[in-house]
Amino acid sequence: MKSLLARGSELASSKEQFRILAEVSEKKSLPSFADKLKEAGLYPLRPTGVDILQVNVGKLCNQTCKHCHVDAGPDRKESMTKETMQDCLVALASPGITTLDITGGAPEMNPNFRWFVEEASKLGKKIMIRCNLTILLAGDKYRDLHEFFAEHKVEVVSSLPYFQKRRTDSQRGEGVFDRSIEALKKLNSVGYGIPGSGLVLNLVYNPAGAFLPGGQSTLENDFKKELRDVHGVQFNSLFALTNMPISRFLEFLLDTGNLEEYLEKLVTFFNPVAAAGVMCRNTLSVGWDGSLYDCDFNQMLDMKLEGKVTRISEFNQAVLDSREILLEQHCYGCTAGAGSSCGGSIA
Repeated sequence: MKSLLARGSELASSKEQFRILAEVSEKKSLPSFADKLKEAGLYPLRPTGVDILQVNVGKLCNQTCKHCHVDAGPDRKESMTKETMQDCLVALASPGITTLDITGGAPEMNPNFRWFVEEASKLGKKIMIRCNLTILLAGDKYRDLHEFFAEHKVEVVSSLPYFQKRRTDSQRGEGVFDRSIEALKKLNSVGYGIPGSGLVLNLVYNPAGAFLPGGQSTLENDFKKELRDVHGVQFNSLFALTNMPISRFLEFLLDTGNLEEYLEKLVTFFNPVAAAGVMCRNTLSVGWDGSLYDCDFNQMLDMKLEGKVTRISEFNQAVLDSREILLEQHCYGCTAGAGSSCGGSIA
């Protein structure tokens, strides 16, 4: 693996990432993800329908997290235009779609973010925001975001790697834990996470190293007790997500020499029950430029949809429901153990 490690800081292209995962799989005699699905009777993998429209409105972010599969950060320029957002709204009006899941980067940094939320709320669909919490403290432009979210009854989903300062800061940056707690208190102040308020606040846990997350319910109980007792913070649910062996986390695995062991672990703990419920079966991912993907991870690897419908401006529910989902070795990350999706564990 030395030759790969030497290139760990240069992982820029999806082709290079595919090559690295394929080389490790061949060396360890690991089956392809497609072959594993064939054994489970799930190949070819097809959608159950488009229920969730997940829209990445840009890669600009006020943080640079070590595990970020988007490679988001303050230096990124990609940003969805208002025109493309309008195309998303047209698709969102389809009766089969119930949920708009807005992500980034920090989606709130897109100049048309508030307009997008306001227009989507008029359609009566559920709206989710993937919020990194610290954006709520990033200056006057964002200081009323918690009130804006509450006004439009947006479900807030926020990453908090752990309920202790050291582990959170090591993954997301110095001082992030304290700022995250302050932001959570702002959300609590308008009702988020408070029983009976109707305002949903969910947290996301990602392991800090090359291992699978523990049991989601146990983690949720630990998070709730610690955050309530120590910080006076409340939230609704915890989503435990497996780190995908792509982008920055792939670099981490290469730099620490853990890639072979981690990929082998994902394959060993393949769960056919989780595979049957992967998020790509009921979710359609939209890139900042309007391109369509089976999921957010495929989006970051530039695995665009193939066929008649490849952009959100061409949205056709029937065509999309009949497509074959594109697969690669990174897909093992969603099917190991209890499984992993944007809504947490699957099985």
